Amino acid sequence: MPSASEALVLIPARMAATRLPGKPLADIHGVPMIVHVWRRASEAQIGPVVVATDDVDIAAAVRGAGGEAVLTRADHENGSARIHEAAGLVDSARHYDVIVNVQGDLPTIEPASIAACFAPLADSAVDIATIAALIDREEERTNPNVVKIVGSPIDANRLRALYFTRATAPWGEGPLLHHIGLYAYRRSALDRYVALPPSVLEKREKLEQLRALEAGMRIDVALVDAVPLGVDTPADLERARRLLAASRGSGR
Repeated sequence: MPSASEALVLIPARMAATRLPGKPLADIHGVPMIVHVWRRASEAQIGPVVVATDDVDIAAAVRGAGGEAVLTRADHENGSARIHEAAGLVDSARHYDVIVNVQGDLPTIEPASIAACFAPLADSAVDIATIAALIDREEERTNPNVVKIVGSPIDANRLRALYFTRATAPWGEGPLLHHIGLYAYRRSALDRYVALPPSVLEKREKLEQLRALEAGMRIDVALVDAVPLGVDTPADLERARRLLAASRGSGR
C-alpha cells in the first residue's frame, strides 16, 4: 500500500504531433525524449512513474530503459483523459489517492518542480494542484502561447487560481505568472473532470484546466524557480539538446 506522501505519476505520450512528428522518440544524446522525462519524474521520488501511451514503440522505448509503460486508447481528447484511463489500468484497486500528470514533452523539467506540484494537495480543500514561475522575459508577457495565471496569494509560494488565460493578465503593475502544464489531481477530482463536457471558456481559450474552474473545482498553484522547455518544434528540440548537454557537462 502507498503511503500518504506518495502519488502515482503518469506521463501521457502520443506520436501524433503535427509540428514535430514522433517527438516522444526524438533523440537527445542517444536517449529518446520520453525516457528523459521518465527519468526526471522518477528522480522526484513522489511515487511510481508510468508512461501512458497509445504507441507500442513509445512503450518499448520506456521499457527498454527500465521504465514502466501502459497502452491506452488512441482517441483521448487530452492528456487528462489518457491518464484517467491509465490510472484505472495501473491502479484498478485505487490505492493511490493522488495522480500526477507530467507532460511527455518536458525533457528539462526539474524533479523538484514535479515534487512541488504534488505539495498543495496536502490541503484537503484543494482538488487539483499545478505550478507556475515568474515571467522574466518581456516578450512572454504578450505571447499567447505563454499561459498566464490570475490568482489570489495564499502565502509567498502558493496561490489559489482564479483564471488561466493566453492574454496578458492581470492588468496593471506587478508580476505575471507563466503556467507550467503539470497537474496533481485528487483521484476523485480526476474522475469528476473527465466526466464533464468541455466548457465554454475551455473551448474559447483552448485551455483544458478552465473546465475544472468553471465547474467550481479548486486549483492551487505552487511557485517554482524556472520554466522547463516544452518541445514542440525542431528548434525546441535543438535547444533541449543544448540545455541537456550543458547539464551533463556540469555533472548533473
